[in-house]
Amino acid sequence: MPFATPLLLLLLLPFAGALATSMASRRVAGGLAIGLTAIGLVTTGWLAMNALAEPLVIRFDWATLGQTPFNLSFRLDSLGLLMLGLVHFVALLVQIYSLSYLPDEPHQSRYFAYLQLFVGAMLGIVLAGNLLVLYIFWELVGLASFLLIGFYTDRPSASKAAMKAFLMNRVGDMGFLLGIFLTYIWTGSLDLDLATAAGPLPAVAGLCLFMGCVGKSAQFPLLTWLPDAMEGPTPVSALLHAATMVAAGIFLLARIHPLLNPDALVVITLVGTITTLWGGYAALFQTDIKKVLAFSTVSQLGLMVAGMGTGNVGGAMFHLLTHAFFKAGLFLSAGAVIHAVHTQDMRQMGGLRRAMPVTFAVYTICTAALAGLPFFSGFLSKEALIGGAFGWAIQQGGLAGLIPVLLLLSSGLTALYMARQLRLVFFGDYRQSTVPLSAVHDADWLMRGPMLLLAGLSVFIWFSVNPLSAHHSWFWSILPPMEEPTLVWLAPVSIGLVLTGGWLGFRLKEPRHDKGYVLLSVEYGFLDTIYKYVVINPLLKLAALLNRTDQRAVDGVVNGAGVGTVVLAHLMSLTDRFGVDGIVNGAAWLAGRTGQLLRSVQNGRVQSYITAAVVGLLLVLWWVL
Repeated sequence: MPFATPLLLLLLLPFAGALATSMASRRVAGGLAIGLTAIGLVTTGWLAMNALAEPLVIRFDWATLGQTPFNLSFRLDSLGLLMLGLVHFVALLVQIYSLSYLPDEPHQSRYFAYLQLFVGAMLGIVLAGNLLVLYIFWELVGLASFLLIGFYTDRPSASKAAMKAFLMNRVGDMGFLLGIFLTYIWTGSLDLDLATAAGPLPAVAGLCLFMGCVGKSAQFPLLTWLPDAMEGPTPVSALLHAATMVAAGIFLLARIHPLLNPDALVVITLVGTITTLWGGYAALFQTDIKKVLAFSTVSQLGLMVAGMGTGNVGGAMFHLLTHAFFKAGLFLSAGAVIHAVHTQDMRQMGGLRRAMPVTFAVYTICTAALAGLPFFSGFLSKEALIGGAFGWAIQQGGLAGLIPVLLLLSSGLTALYMARQLRLVFFGDYRQSTVPLSAVHDADWLMRGPMLLLAGLSVFIWFSVNPLSAHHSWFWSILPPMEEPTLVWLAPVSIGLVLTGGWLGFRLKEPRHDKGYVLLSVEYGFLDTIYKYVVINPLLKLAALLNRTDQRAVDGVVNGAGVGTVVLAHLMSLTDRFGVDGIVNGAAWLAGRTGQLLRSVQNGRVQSYITAAVVGLLLVLWWVL
């Protein structure tokens, strides 16, 4: 197989890069990581130009348990090629950007090594041919994200955020692992091709597999780790939490979609819809520039999950692709703003459109794409998703019609919070007191280049020649579009909602943060508070109870047994000393005294013998009589 060797080298290259950059000096590490990622991108392009008509599958024997063989398999198809290109391209831009964003970082070698480890883990997920391989790299992505989120080890908040992300992902991963076991029990195979050929799984098995997506893609209720993960470096946020890591859950759903039965898909649709509205409202009143974008990512991921639930796999993956470009552009632009004004608090910004015209232009273009305005990529992918949801609702009937309506309203909500962010950051008066406006300027070309490229890729022309329709997009040659009804009113209504939301966002006055509806947004819908009282506090109390039980009961029994053993040993010592030894010593003493007495009789004196005989005779007579 001529493609097997470059495919395996493509997978191993970033792991070798992680090892090499970790040992390289900080001056060399960045360039080495960028070079290796560029090689991976070129290799991906070569594979795409020479792709086979049928998927390429590579299998290795791993282990045999009884009569059951377990294989490690890798699979390359058109969807995998798309994801390979996306991961490499965004990772390359992020690493170039990082050279300028972190010029004085003393741990650059470690930073680029972690990035290479993450890229390798993501490639493993993309190329996995069975659920066992996918789960191995799935956990490796979790490890790499933990290391990158907690990169600033001297910040307690970063360590806490990394631990929170790690633990909440483990909750989803436990369900995912259980789903893998159930898949094997039901289908007799972990191979994706063989398992999907067996048909849909029972709802419980499908939903367990979906739990992996809930954790990794920050779906309700496991969504609060993503905004806290903004403690990591901003380029990491662009790579992990906009384009790749959080997209792993959506890619997983695309791979296992044939395994999901209708009941499981309904639950997935509901979870995605709740997430897109929850994330959108949580973004509305945030004051941290990165947290607004983080909750925006949560909302858009919910939209993709809802699309998967409605059967619109192509539409969801199309939105994943467009979202990767404009959301990565927004994160990198936010990093440029933070780099210039040295704060993430939007209340300390304002009036930056003249001081940072390039950043403002990029931010505006990417915001328009995120909101779903015509002539931008987000409009095309959102219309494909929402139009497919209306088609699904017509088939389902009943209350299913609420789903596409809520998804449509989420577009207006997106425009609302993004317009508010644009106003706070780039319009009005400059409010930062520690950095004068005269010192604020656009970043250098190492940062501006990736930002401008991502903004350019957020324009419609790269995906469809028609700015108002994606029906003839090249993307549908990879995944076929979902049949949807012709809804001539959908585009005007969507545009109207976006424009209304944008207008309200620009006119929205900042309310007091003690208002209940503001706290509901700022506190993530009080999910963390609920977790604290429903999960964390009971577990802490249970841990304290078990600790007391261990100290007082288990340790008490052990210590009591020890004390009892010592007391028993002392008693046995006394018994031995005064009982056994006493009897032995007493018998010896008695024998000695008897011997002395008998010796005293045998003294050679006649009167002693006569006396002894008389005494003896008297005793005999006393006994007889």
